[in-house]
Amino acid sequence: MSEENNENLEELQSDREDNGISAPVNARHNIHCLTIIGQIEGHYILPPQNKTTKYEHIIPALVAIEEDSTIEGLLIVLNTVGGDVEAGLAISELIAGMSKPTVSIVVGGGHSIGVPLAVSAKVSYIVPSATMTIHPVRMNGMVLGVPQTMSYFEKMQERITKFVTDNSNISPKRFMELMMEKDELVMDVGSVVNGETAVKEGLIDRLGGLSDAVECLYELIESGDNKPVSAKKTDKAAKRSVGRPKGSTAKSATPSKPRKITASAVSLYSRDRNGDK
Repeated sequence: MSEENNENLEELQSDREDNGISAPVNARHNIHCLTIIGQIEGHYILPPQNKTTKYEHIIPALVAIEEDSTIEGLLIVLNTVGGDVEAGLAISELIAGMSKPTVSIVVGGGHSIGVPLAVSAKVSYIVPSATMTIHPVRMNGMVLGVPQTMSYFEKMQERITKFVTDNSNISPKRFMELMMEKDELVMDVGSVVNGETAVKEGLIDRLGGLSDAVECLYELIESGDNKPVSAKKTDKAAKRSVGRPKGSTAKSATPSKPRKITASAVSLYSRDRNGDK
């Protein structure tokens, strides 16, 4: 074995030890795995015992992935309880606006603001045992009992609902029905859906595991199919009730202009709160 190969192996081993990262050596394509776990941390630092994903780490990482010509695709692995609304939507908008193929897979849970994160990829997967909690926006801290507060909540909810329905096959009406369900959650309003139900409702594209998600990402790379998520809106109604066709590799078969990242979608939702869910 040459000295160069030995050095490469040592670097890979160092990555594993320092960051828990295992870089593939003989992969079919060079893809990057991004993990979004625990609670999404926003403008306020969460207690040290919390497992968190910090948006100030994820945002520059996404920019670097988009710019890196050696990375051909992005795999997002989600196991999150939710967290800060503004930070979660900011990350979701960046993923949805990427030109490279993106595939997400929900393992364990994709709750609360994890729902927009899951649907932001061009193709989304969920394992059968995973669950997703859909509920209205909540606020911690002082709340003023004035009409303006209700208007503020409604506007926040509208932005989340619009992003989810624009980037999935679920209708706004059905998403609101799941969100306002009264008989499912203890001491809360909302729904918990498992993997199979999430696909049937059109929230997630496909039911599958890691190998399915990686194979789908390889197919997107090889086909050069880098259409934005919003392109699928043209045939949304036909696919809503049955999920994705087995032979489909992208969320739409109709080309569309790249989805623009708008300032309103990442506006300040949690100005003086410590992590909305």
